[in-house]
Amino acid sequence: MPATIVEQLAHFTTDTQFDRIPPAVVEECKRILLDSIGCAVAAIGEPKGRIGIDYARAMGGNGNATIMGTGEKASIFGAAFANGELINALDMDAVVPPGHVTPYVLPGALAVAEARGAPGTALVEAMALSHEMSYRLGKAMDYLRDTRDGKVSPPPVYGYSSTVFGATAAIVKLKALPPAVLPNALGIAGSISPVNSQVAWFQHAPSSTIKYLLAGALTQAAMTAAHMAEFGHRGDIQILDDREYGFPRFIGTRRWEPGHITAGLGVDWRFPTEQAYKPYPHCRILHALLDSLTEIVEENDIAPAEIDGIKAWVEGFVEQPVWLNREIAHVHDAQFSIAHGLALGAHRIPPGKGWQDPDLVFGESVMNLMCKVTHEVHPNYVELLSGHAASRPAKIEIQARGKTFVGERRYPKGSPSPESSSLMTNDELAAKFRRNAEGVLCSARTDDVIDTVFHLEKLGDVAALMRMIGPNDERAAGQAR
Repeated sequence: MPATIVEQLAHFTTDTQFDRIPPAVVEECKRILLDSIGCAVAAIGEPKGRIGIDYARAMGGNGNATIMGTGEKASIFGAAFANGELINALDMDAVVPPGHVTPYVLPGALAVAEARGAPGTALVEAMALSHEMSYRLGKAMDYLRDTRDGKVSPPPVYGYSSTVFGATAAIVKLKALPPAVLPNALGIAGSISPVNSQVAWFQHAPSSTIKYLLAGALTQAAMTAAHMAEFGHRGDIQILDDREYGFPRFIGTRRWEPGHITAGLGVDWRFPTEQAYKPYPHCRILHALLDSLTEIVEENDIAPAEIDGIKAWVEGFVEQPVWLNREIAHVHDAQFSIAHGLALGAHRIPPGKGWQDPDLVFGESVMNLMCKVTHEVHPNYVELLSGHAASRPAKIEIQARGKTFVGERRYPKGSPSPESSSLMTNDELAAKFRRNAEGVLCSARTDDVIDTVFHLEKLGDVAALMRMIGPNDERAAGQAR
């Protein structure tokens, strides 16, 4: 009988070896890792980050895996939970279809790699296969930016639950379990994946701070699947082949095109073509607008008090409560509101954890300017989106000093696109990391983390890297090399 999709994914996992991974994929994994560490350490004082840390502590016991930014050790289960929440807390982490992937697939791999003393090459293998697997599953299913008959067609059920397969595969890979364990682990993962509740989150504002999917919860499902298979549970290896009763049906996707999962698997690495990075701690839908707004206010030295109005043309699928919300009741709400995000961006605060400062988020100047923001759907959204996957067409007009200042973008900063300037370079990612690490890591330690990650293939033990990602301590700088 032909191999099931689960069996093919298991074979891909086993067959992924560092020396067979294209250099461009290795480089992308390093970039994702550095960006994720920076997002995590920046969030240790943020509400969502603190709650993740507190829950890891509540899970009990000392362990041999690090909660990033704290220097605290927890079990692999606790560290994975906390680190998933930390990476996603500011909503500044990298994105690739189906959306946020890294907060779900990296934390378990990182915890197991540290606990087992795995080399950097093993972590690259786990990151590469988990991101590739998640991307391919995302391409096989409904997507938020799908169009139909020339109009946006957002799915009625959506979410990132399919990342549980990549997250589980990465854990099993790093635990070096027998190949026979893998199909069972993936089958179990599909059966216990969290529900796709993201569309409910879109519709209910002010929104739940769980967001689209609690990162910590998915890391635990992946950990459970990997360990249950290790201990002898049998998984459903037909779960991705059965459209009528299997994963496609119960996870809620209307579209199921499994060829995207298996075609060229292990030969054609696809996720780097759409891997994007976020300069701003705000939903990606606003980034092209923020790029234009920032350029206008900085080049013309426009103060918030001088602005009489801001009008934006936005992506078509965002006409939903979570983005339309103007009731900013929690700093979390500021990560998604169109009106608030543009009002805050006009204040020219360097992007980072400062955007979540309650004095700024709820400040009179931001709240007053928010009332002057209007928007409508970009008229050429569907046409431009169809032309290139990185398209996020945006136009903005700022009324100030009796003039109208206009800015337009098709590709936001951080995306690979036909415009080379939109790509975030390694130097730019390092600069973002330095901003995020301020106040947590000393400058020497920050430099060590950057250097170690960009030379990850030379790292003999991931635990050495994790020892650097703690509170300021000059003595620890350089310890990993």
